[in-house]
Amino acid sequence: MEAITFPNGQITMAGNLYTPEDFDPNGSHPAIVVVHPGGGVKEQAAGLYASKLAEQGFVALAFDASFQGDSGGEPHHLEDPYARVEDVRAAVDYVQSLDHVDPERIGALGVCAGGGYSVNAAMTDYRIKALTTVSAVNIGTSFRRGWYGTDSDAAAVPTLRALAEQRTAEAVKGADPAYLPYVPPEPDENTPRDLVEAGDYYLTPRAQHPNAKNKFLFTRSVSRIFTFDAFHMVEDLLTQPILIVAGSDAGSLWMSTELHGRVRSPKQLQVVEGGTHMSFYDVPEYVDRAVSQAVPFFREHLTGEPADQG
Repeated sequence: MEAITFPNGQITMAGNLYTPEDFDPNGSHPAIVVVHPGGGVKEQAAGLYASKLAEQGFVALAFDASFQGDSGGEPHHLEDPYARVEDVRAAVDYVQSLDHVDPERIGALGVCAGGGYSVNAAMTDYRIKALTTVSAVNIGTSFRRGWYGTDSDAAAVPTLRALAEQRTAEAVKGADPAYLPYVPPEPDENTPRDLVEAGDYYLTPRAQHPNAKNKFLFTRSVSRIFTFDAFHMVEDLLTQPILIVAGSDAGSLWMSTELHGRVRSPKQLQVVEGGTHMSFYDVPEYVDRAVSQAVPFFREHLTGEPADQG
C-alpha cells in the first residue's frame, strides 16, 4: 500500500493505493476505485475492500472524500453528494493516468452511500466499465424517507424548516455552525438495528479512526443531501454491468432491490442470507462473501476472464 495524493479541481485528495503482491510496474493492470460510506474514511471499509481486491490481482484505490479525512476542501466535515460524485470521477482520472493501469479496464466498488455515489458517477462517466455496490444506500432518498424507506418525501419538510432557522442564526446572529451525527451516539429502542451496529463500528475500537469524527455540517450538507437522488435516470444512463450485494436482514435492502429493479444494463443481485447492513463493513464471513462475488464479476468485465475463475 502506498499513500498518494491526486488533484480534484482545487482540492488535493488523499488516498491509499493498493497493488498486488506480484505487481509488475511495467504491466497494464485493471484497477478498481473503492468509495467509502458516508462518515467513513479510507482506512476503514474502503481500505479493507481495496486490500482484498489487490490480493486478487487488481490495482485498487481507496481515498478520502473531499472535505473529509486527509483530503482537502473547506469547510471540512461537509457531506456534499454532488462533490462526492465528482470525487469518484477524479479518482478515475488518477488511476487512468498511472502507467501501470490499463485505462480501458477501470471499475468501481462503493459501500453504503459510496455505492450510491458510484452508481451516479458511472451514469455519466463511461470510463467506469463495471460497477459493484455493497450495502448500497441512496443517501438523499434515505434521508428523506427514513432508513426503512417508509416515509414520504414530504417528511423532509420539518428538517428543512429547522435548517432554514439554523442558517439564519448562523448568517444573521453569528451562531456557531451546527453539526449532525452520521450514526446515533446514544441509540434507543427506536433506533434501527443497522444504525446501532453502525455505532458499534464507528464509535468503538472496532473501527474507530481519528479522521472519522461522526459529524457533518447541518446547513451546508442537508440542503444538498435532501435534493440528491443517486439513482435518477439510472434506467437510461447506466449502461455498464453492475453487481449489487446486500444482506437479507439489512434495513437498507430496499435500496439495493430498487436499484436492481430499475437498472436495464446487465445486472446481478446477490442477497446474502443473514447479513445486516454493517455485516459487510468488516465481518470476515460477509466481507469475504462480497469479495468472492466481486472478484469474478470484475474479472469477467474488466479482463474478459470467464466468471467461474473467481
